[in-house]
Amino acid sequence: MRTLIRGGKIVNEGHTVSGDIIIEDDLIGSPDSDVSEATVIDATGCYILPGIIDTHVHFREPGLTHKACIETESRAAAYGGVTSYLEMPNTNPQTTTPEALEEKYQLAAQESHVNYAFFYGATNDNVKTFKDIDRSHIPGIKLFMGSSTGNMLVDRMETLKNIFQTAAELQLPVMAHCEDTGIINRNMAKAQTSYGDDPPIFLHQLIRSEEACYNSTRLATSLAMTYGTQLHIAHVSTARELEFFGQSRLITAEAVVAHLLFTNRDYDTLGSRIKCNPSVKSPIDRKALREALNNGQITTIGTDHAPHLLSEKEGGCRKAASGMPMVQFSLPAMLGLVDEGVLTIERLAELMSHNPARLFGIRQRGFIRQGYKADLVVVRPQTPWTLSTDDIQSRCGWSPLEGHTFQWRIEQTFCNGQLIYDHHRQQPFDADYHGEELGFRV
Repeated sequence: MRTLIRGGKIVNEGHTVSGDIIIEDDLIGSPDSDVSEATVIDATGCYILPGIIDTHVHFREPGLTHKACIETESRAAAYGGVTSYLEMPNTNPQTTTPEALEEKYQLAAQESHVNYAFFYGATNDNVKTFKDIDRSHIPGIKLFMGSSTGNMLVDRMETLKNIFQTAAELQLPVMAHCEDTGIINRNMAKAQTSYGDDPPIFLHQLIRSEEACYNSTRLATSLAMTYGTQLHIAHVSTARELEFFGQSRLITAEAVVAHLLFTNRDYDTLGSRIKCNPSVKSPIDRKALREALNNGQITTIGTDHAPHLLSEKEGGCRKAASGMPMVQFSLPAMLGLVDEGVLTIERLAELMSHNPARLFGIRQRGFIRQGYKADLVVVRPQTPWTLSTDDIQSRCGWSPLEGHTFQWRIEQTFCNGQLIYDHHRQQPFDADYHGEELGFRV
């Protein structure tokens, strides 16, 4: 089966060029292929990017499926041009045993509409099991050095040293959530003294503070340098933390969409809808993170897609759940930053497709290259549309971006050569299609 995507502007490996893309079955084909009987997609006026690889999502299955599940969230991903995702281990049961990991892969094979893989979670007690996991089967180890949803905090120094040393020996990347829980607990207690049991949401950035992030990130980077561990710091939220990145190939950083869009000033209008861990910080921090997208300090953009029911988002700093759904709207939101001049569309492809594939060693993905899997997204600029509740595919049914007018529209999403989403069809989504398990490292 051949498909010809004709007339678009191809964004790939630092360049944007006008041209055609040929898909042969599930792969990017040769430009010399016979296209006389190919299905033609007219991409005139559009840009064609490698499918987005979201390296940081929480799809809530198993055990938390009242919020979301692999089927609904992978559907949302497809609607948003995300063709591959790496999912986190704080489900129920936690993905901290080989058996729980295998269960997730079996679920995804039946339910996921796009390509999938799962991090293996570190705990205070499971380091010995790292060697039992096939390194080609997982992107890496997820380490919570700060408490978050799922209570997977690793807080013993000897265990942390063992995790970093073992991961280095196995040549597995560590992706770390860095916040100092001791500092957070002291800040919470102080706030509760003045404001009661559930302090108001505007205090969240002071409770989960810059100091809490910086101290934990400093510890993680020190351990990585000591043991020679590849370390990727998740959801960097402060300007101060950026000093740790861009100097060593071992240590890289992720920015997530929430910290690139929102600041603490947005609590006035959005309240606990934008409560996340780490917290959104000041406009100065956001400005520094946006600048770091271009200077090498930030290596990837993810979403930390973390759906909760709106009823679970009620309350203040203690009671409201932390996290927000983002996977469906990350690409149009970041294309909005392209329009603002924050980054170029070529750099966007680097941060959201190329670098995720490079960093985690994802095979045959992340680039528009002959012989690579045909994971592609076609986007159209200057096509305003306003997000309403009816557009949302995530099971949780809400977005902090509701009411926002985007200027870019997702036209088509191809996953392994299959047109799984087409904005122009009466039934835009191919619900019968399922993605593939991602492979890592040669």
